[in-house]
Amino acid sequence: MYLSQLTLHGFKSFAEPTTLDFAPGITAIVGPNGCGKSNIVDAVRWAIGEQRPTALRSETMDDVIFNGTSERKPLGMAEVELTVENNRGVLPTEYSEVALGRRLFQDGTSEYLLNQTECRLKDIRDLFMDTGMGADAYSVIERGMIDDILSDNTEERRRLFEEAAGITRYKRRRRQALRKLDNTQQDLDRVRDLTGEVKKKVRRLKRQAERAEQHRELSTELHRKERALAEAEYVRLAERRDVLASEVEALEERAEALGAEQSEAEERLETLRETLAERESGLGDEREALDAARDRVRRLEGEQRLASERLEQARRDRKRLRREAERDADRRDDLQQKQERLENELEAAVPERDEGGAERAPRRGAQPPRPPHQPPRNARRRTAPRLRTPRPTRRTRRPTRRARRRGRDDP
Repeated sequence: MYLSQLTLHGFKSFAEPTTLDFAPGITAIVGPNGCGKSNIVDAVRWAIGEQRPTALRSETMDDVIFNGTSERKPLGMAEVELTVENNRGVLPTEYSEVALGRRLFQDGTSEYLLNQTECRLKDIRDLFMDTGMGADAYSVIERGMIDDILSDNTEERRRLFEEAAGITRYKRRRRQALRKLDNTQQDLDRVRDLTGEVKKKVRRLKRQAERAEQHRELSTELHRKERALAEAEYVRLAERRDVLASEVEALEERAEALGAEQSEAEERLETLRETLAERESGLGDEREALDAARDRVRRLEGEQRLASERLEQARRDRKRLRREAERDADRRDDLQQKQERLENELEAAVPERDEGGAERAPRRGAQPPRPPHQPPRNARRRTAPRLRTPRPTRRTRRPTRRARRRGRDDP
């Protein structure tokens, strides 16, 4: 069994589809640093199921996809196909040539192919188990793996020796068998729990079944009794139907008789309508006279209401005039009293003024004394003006006592 062909497309630095053919024997890949020699080894490890990005010298698995350059666009998929010659039947398959393929897309999904048929990663690992060509096997040895072999870590050396001895498959099967036993034990425990729950349900369903049987028997008895009751009800309704049929016949006869009476009544009604129409035609003139009388009554009533309103307004005006007359009379009495008081004051002031003038006259030496009964020339000017009493008119004249008494009696 040897590696015969390697095809790369979009894996790391291999942007274009690249095919490498390996002839029997030793094949060496020589080139300067950075030309992609290690990418070929990474492609082989990635194709046979490597899941650690650090083992492929990357931070994430998406870094294996060609990321583009200044002259090329990045790709959306990385694909590696590894062809192995199985001419000695080392691989547990009937094919003499086995082609392994792996694809990774930008969205993180991946596909595994075995002879152009989609398969699982587990199928590929089972195929190369104990052949020394696994992802952790010694078929691909790097400097770090040599350090692990030469180190004091016995676990790493033991893993490599077990892979070379071909017992890894059996140890893995043993672990799988133990895992299955543990799962089976858990399933048994679950089955026991389910059995207990089912037994409880069975007992509950048994009680429900007994109740259902009782319900079925009671339902049968109820159905039988309901049927007997329905039969009795049917007999009763049949008898009632016969009685109602006889009553319907009697009512139909009565309806015919009533129909005849209705016809006679309609004829009489028609006669009465004709008579009424004749009398209504004769009452037309009387109605017109009655309408005229009603109009006259309404007009007289309106005039009566208007006269009543005028009378009421006149009474209110008379009361108002009486109150005004009383106020004017009181005011006139006050003015007369004030006039009398002023006249008295004037009469008392005139002699005093005359006496004062007689005393001042000799000093001037020009005028002789006047008699005391003669008023001075300018006395009319210096005296207070007399107030004229307004002559009471007919409207403002003070009412007499009889008129006042008659005003109190008026409403």
